[in-house]
Amino acid sequence: MLIAQVTDIHLGFEPDSPGEFNRQRLDRVLDELAAMQPRPDMLVATGDLIDRGDRESYERLREAFSELPFPVHYALGNHDARSTFAEVFPEAVFDGGFLQYVVEAGPLRLIVLDTLEEGRHGGAFCDARAAWLNAQLDAAPDARNLIVLHHPPFEAGIPWMNTDPAEPWVERLGACVRGRSNIVGLVCGHIHRAIATAWEGTIVATCPSTAPQVALDLRPIDPDQPDERNLIVADPPGYALHWFNGRELVTHWDTAEDHQVLAKFDANLTDMVREMLSERPGAF
Repeated sequence: MLIAQVTDIHLGFEPDSPGEFNRQRLDRVLDELAAMQPRPDMLVATGDLIDRGDRESYERLREAFSELPFPVHYALGNHDARSTFAEVFPEAVFDGGFLQYVVEAGPLRLIVLDTLEEGRHGGAFCDARAAWLNAQLDAAPDARNLIVLHHPPFEAGIPWMNTDPAEPWVERLGACVRGRSNIVGLVCGHIHRAIATAWEGTIVATCPSTAPQVALDLRPIDPDQPDERNLIVADPPGYALHWFNGRELVTHWDTAEDHQVLAKFDANLTDMVREMLSERPGAF
């Protein structure tokens, strides 16, 4: 099973500009995913779908995803607005006022969480959302559950984008996940970078953004002492592919750009490929 992920699209960063930079970057990624072989079984879009919570940007988002040859499942981030999203996506499944739902996807079961607290940059996960998640996990103790959310619950090391592990929402989510054997991992966005770590006995992976990326700088930051460090860089638009092989969830990251090719599989390399495959039991 192959799940594609895009995140932090930020449509509408340039208001009233249908051809804006972020839309061009998104289209490059979607074109690549639509042409990919094997084709993804689905796409998850993990929040900050638009930049300013406006209806017009959500309409452009819907149009951008409308021709994809696989279903799209959405999560909300801190730049999103629930009520406006619901107006443009009336089929969206809300529970208790939150965009949280389960997708039964064959070998995997996706549990999409809502970590939005409108007006707050960081994540949120209240008692009601925790009770809902516990109920979903308890309902399928033998399933392989993949949790999908916007905000990563770990400290990433980039000071101005960090999640503080002491934040109450992190402990509340951790208490839901801790000790569970039916979770294969969590996939997130928000940081605008590809990151993976172990957390509460499982793996968490963040996806690079289709919008510009956050610069990698792990130095402490003083908000009162601007030091001219890079914050946002126009590295190529990125995406993730989560491949479930029946045992593990394996995450790959790539960018939508013209890669410089140094080798192709031609007749000169058949012996090398055959030798490598022959080491696998049952290869031929």
